[in-house]
Amino acid sequence: MQVRPPTSSIPDAPGSYQFVDRDGQVLYVGKAKSLRHRLPAYWADPAALAPRTAQMVAQAERVEWVVVDTEVDALILEHALIQAHKPRYNVRLKDDKSYPWLAITVGDEWPRPMIVRGAKRKGVRYFGPYGHVKSLRETLDLLLRSFPVRTCSDAKFARHARLGRPCLLYDIERCSGPCVGAVEPERYHQMIEDLMRFLSGDTAGSSPLRRHGRVLGRLRAEMEEASAALEFERAARLRDRLAAVMRAAETQQMVSGRSEDLDLIGVAEDDLEAAIQVFHVRKGRVVGRSGSVADKVEDLTTAQLIERVLQDLYGVPGADVPRRVLVPVLPESHQALTDWLSGLRGGPVSLAVPQRGEKRTLHQTVTRNAAEDLARHRLRRAADHNARSRALTELQAVLGLRQAPLRIECFDMSHLQGTDYVGSMVVFEDGLAKKSDYRRFALKGVTGNDDYAAMEEVLTRRLTNLLAERAERAERATRGEEEDLSKRRARARRRFAYPPQLLLLDGGRGQLSVGVRVLSQLGLADEIEVAALAKQFEEVYRPGAEQPIRIPRGSEALYLLQRVRDEAHRFAVSFHRERRGRRMTQSVLDGIPGLGPARRRRLLASFGSVRALQAATPEELAALSWLPAPVAEALAARLVGTEPR
Repeated sequence: MQVRPPTSSIPDAPGSYQFVDRDGQVLYVGKAKSLRHRLPAYWADPAALAPRTAQMVAQAERVEWVVVDTEVDALILEHALIQAHKPRYNVRLKDDKSYPWLAITVGDEWPRPMIVRGAKRKGVRYFGPYGHVKSLRETLDLLLRSFPVRTCSDAKFARHARLGRPCLLYDIERCSGPCVGAVEPERYHQMIEDLMRFLSGDTAGSSPLRRHGRVLGRLRAEMEEASAALEFERAARLRDRLAAVMRAAETQQMVSGRSEDLDLIGVAEDDLEAAIQVFHVRKGRVVGRSGSVADKVEDLTTAQLIERVLQDLYGVPGADVPRRVLVPVLPESHQALTDWLSGLRGGPVSLAVPQRGEKRTLHQTVTRNAAEDLARHRLRRAADHNARSRALTELQAVLGLRQAPLRIECFDMSHLQGTDYVGSMVVFEDGLAKKSDYRRFALKGVTGNDDYAAMEEVLTRRLTNLLAERAERAERATRGEEEDLSKRRARARRRFAYPPQLLLLDGGRGQLSVGVRVLSQLGLADEIEVAALAKQFEEVYRPGAEQPIRIPRGSEALYLLQRVRDEAHRFAVSFHRERRGRRMTQSVLDGIPGLGPARRRRLLASFGSVRALQAATPEELAALSWLPAPVAEALAARLVGTEPR
């Protein structure tokens, strides 16, 4: 670390601190009850620090901090900064698979259930995650027999509403037909509420055949009411719905005799990695489970690891915080975490370590699942990690690089006879693709088929951006200004992250000459190394070498270079096809008087695709209340290839 602030200048107050390298990248984010008591520990003898901590401190150029009022505020700020910067020396939780969730779009006028993966968004309530998507689909199919709510996309819903004719799901009684007004809004939202109660576990007690919750009770009451009114067909349908709900309820494992909500977190770890398993129990039933693997890039105790797990698990929008969370050990900031979780839930939350009884037994099951996950991950990772390490070491030796290329950036171009020229940049860190750092370039100054000019433009734009960010940080440091959190997050989203150790260009000696020229012009030749990989014979060109380098067949180094090159080619081609398709698609609707970008987007959203729009009749276009009659006539004339009258 180049700059160590005097201890007297560090505030004796709670806050979050960040170690930053010379490129302005945040290496590590932490928090402390007292910054003055915590930070000096990083400046002890490096031999006394954990190896990763010593490496982080050696890379850091300065430390920054933000003072807050309470330890809870420090916890919240630490989590926000970790999510914004993704520091390389903070523990990273990685899902061992992308678990499916059952989501309900409660923010829509007519909510719908759907199976989703990935990041959560506002206006949607999530249930799960579930272990297997197949069983989730089967459960949803059973539930639609009892709660016939829509599952179609918004575009399909709008299309059938415009046609006044429901889809096949209505005919087979898997949808109540809200698109054509076949169900009252109050009745529809009651079905959505019943569906969410079921998914929350509010179906039955220890036996669904003996003790029913509100959902089953409502269906049974409606069935008996229909039977008493001699509406036997309706009673039969309700009987079938009741049976379907009870079959779906049996898929949820009963783990507690009490109707309670809790999450159980189990951990299995070694010095380098930790596996985390979470069981979600609602109304005494396991309604979901999830697992992740943490790369312990920082030296953490189990208590500190549990704190990070809780932050990542509940610090996302729409997180379902239960009343109780059972953990293997209490985290160090126990009270601060409890206060934070209580604020998220809007009610009291308790953290506890199960000591006896059925909860202790269930927690042992969760921990055993975590241990099995860690064992499977080790088997997968061992071969992969060793291969990647060999590849980077071989690459350094074969290409004569000054250091192992921990970060490789590869560039490729794509076009069709000089049109829709695009470039791609893919990034591999530690031998693995880092898709968050991928970049796409729409070429601006290239005319005709000129790969050299295209490569020069892309490299210049990427490296100029790197220099501009450095200059901006240096200027801000000179003025002594601090950047607020919102600006720092925005900059983190648009920046190119760390500079590469190796620029890999798809091509031969000509592309290499372009790369060397751009690096020299920008003064980066001594900092960043460059190589070009030719498709023919898989030859690598390096500056100053008269002959291309042929890496031995079957070597891990050649395999890594091929993967990087092929990924850059795939990324460039996909972007080119996207731009070309967008240009060809938009040309159908271009030049129509009164049809601007907003109306074009609305048209495509309403019909779902250009093909569906072309199949529309003039009457359907005229029925769009927001589309003026002259524009509808002009559009209809364009779609059939005739001029408007």
